[in-house]
Amino acid sequence: MALGGNAILQSHQRGTAAEQQANVAATAAQIGELIETGWEVVITHGNGPQVGNILIQNEEAAGIVPPMPLDACGGQSQGLLGYFLQQALGNELRARGIRCQVGAMITQVIVAADDPAFVSPTKPIGPFFTRERAERLKEERGYVVAEVGSRGWRRVVPSPDPKAIVERDIILGLVQAGVVVVAAGGGGVPVIAGPGGGYRGVEAVIDKDLAGQQLARDVKATHFLILTDVERVMLDYGRPSQRPLDRLTVREAREHLAAGQFPPGSMGPKVEAAVRFVEAGGELCAITSLDKAVDALRGMAGTRVMAEENTDRREEPGL
Repeated sequence: MALGGNAILQSHQRGTAAEQQANVAATAAQIGELIETGWEVVITHGNGPQVGNILIQNEEAAGIVPPMPLDACGGQSQGLLGYFLQQALGNELRARGIRCQVGAMITQVIVAADDPAFVSPTKPIGPFFTRERAERLKEERGYVVAEVGSRGWRRVVPSPDPKAIVERDIILGLVQAGVVVVAAGGGGVPVIAGPGGGYRGVEAVIDKDLAGQQLARDVKATHFLILTDVERVMLDYGRPSQRPLDRLTVREAREHLAAGQFPPGSMGPKVEAAVRFVEAGGELCAITSLDKAVDALRGMAGTRVMAEENTDRREEPGL
C-alpha cells in the first residue's frame, strides 16, 4: 500500500511532530484492520511536505551548519517517517493482539542518469507560496517553481522514473520472514549506477506511487493499494461533467492517460503506477482514500484498475 502525504501531514496543519504522529496513529489503525482481516502488508509513503520542510531548515541554517543535498534530505525524511510508522503500527498491532514485527528500511532506488526529468522538473515539494514569494525564491535561491492547482505555487524538482530497488532482496527476505516492511518511502533515495558498479545519490524526488508499484512487483504482491485524498478517480475532474470511476481496465486507463484526463502532477502518476502493476501481472490495483482501504479490497469502494479478464472478480485476503 502506498500512503499519500495527506495520511501523514494534512494541508491545514503546521507539520509538528505531534500532528504527524497523530495522523500516523490513525493511519496505523486502518493498516491494522487490514492485517487483522488476513492481509500481508508492505507499506510505502510520500514525503513531499516533509522533504521540502527539511530543505527549508537546511537553507535557513546554512550559515551555522553545512546544508545537505536533496538526496540526503530524502534519506532523512525516510528515517523520520519510517520511525513514526514503525512505532505507531507496532503499537496498533500489539493492541490488537497480533504478534508481528514492523521494520522500516532506508531504500535506494536506481534511476537513469539521462532521464529527461533532470532537465524538466515537475515534482512539487514543500509548502505552498504566493506567486510573489515564489518569484523571490526563484531569484534568491534558484528555485524552479510552478503553480500547483488553486492553492498557489510550489518548488518543483526532477522526478526520474524508478528502474530498480537496490535493497530488493533484503526487503523480500523480511517479507518472507513475516515482517511488516515500510520501504521506498518518498519514492526512495534516487541513485545512479557508477562505472565501478557502485551507486551515488542524485538530487531528485521519485514519485512514491511509481516506486510503490516497483516495490509491489518485487515482493510479488497480488494487490496494490494507492491511498490518496479522494475515494475514486474522476473523469473530467473539476468540470460540470465530472464523474467518478468504479473500475478501469488497463486499456481504458491508457486511453484516458493519452487523452490528458489525469494530470502529471496529481492523478496521472497514480493511474500510470496502477497500469504498470497490472501489466506486470498484478491481479488488481485500487485507488481510493485511506478510510476506504478495506472496502476497496472487497470491491465496495475506490477505483479498481485491472486487466480485462479480471473485471468481475472479487478477491480474498492474501499478499
